[in-house]
Amino acid sequence: MSGTGKRSAGLLLFRHTDHGLEVLLGHMGGPFFARRDVGAWSVPKGEYEPDETAWHAARREFQEELGLAPPEGEAIELGEVRQTNGKVVTAWAIEADLDPATVVPGTFRMEWPPKSGQVQEFPELDRVEWMGLERARAVVVKAQATFLDRLAEHSG
Repeated sequence: MSGTGKRSAGLLLFRHTDHGLEVLLGHMGGPFFARRDVGAWSVPKGEYEPDETAWHAARREFQEELGLAPPEGEAIELGEVRQTNGKVVTAWAIEADLDPATVVPGTFRMEWPPKSGQVQEFPELDRVEWMGLERARAVVVKAQATFLDRLAEHSG
């Protein structure tokens, strides 16, 4: 998948529990997603420029979005997907446990309400949560469900 669209990279943490495979997703922060659940969850990720590798960007963005060092461990390539907005997302899965309470999310600034002249700061991710694959598939950005399927195939 190539093109001139924006590119993003991220890390999908997973763990094996008594309830099966779980993944760590983040709920996108800001006013557009505040009251949404379906389609408002994402692999922790972010954009990068052509002079940076996707792997480096995935690790940097994990640190920026969650405020925690990316975990060490075997990285499972989950490949690329193209989201409906045209953005190409590359992701890796790493088996690791993380306490969502330790997350200190990065922030972004935007004018809100629109055309108000007021700039407000919002968290990149307003919460992160471990969830089973069924719930994750129901709420994740639609194209990113492919990453969950690829992880399930690898972990099967």
